[in-house]
Amino acid sequence: MHLFSYKTPLVSAVSTEQLTMVLLITAGVFLFFIALAVIKMYKLKAENKRLTASDAFKAEVNEGYKDFTEGHLYDNK
Repeated sequence: MHLFSYKTPLVSAVSTEQLTMVLLITAGVFLFFIALAVIKMYKLKAENKRLTASDAFKAEVNEGYKDFTEGHLYDNK
């Protein structure tokens, strides 16, 4: 009996091919979600541009200054 005897595990180790397949599948899933996020970003950007150019947004932004100090909470002396 040797002092440093190593036993091989009963469960076989993962092969290089199996590990490569798992990593490729994982990378594919992540690339799919990244592509989905980029497409969604461009769609939201186009919708934001369209809404910014609409008349409703311009009417809301172009309202003039309103004096808010005439309320009862402000002491107008």
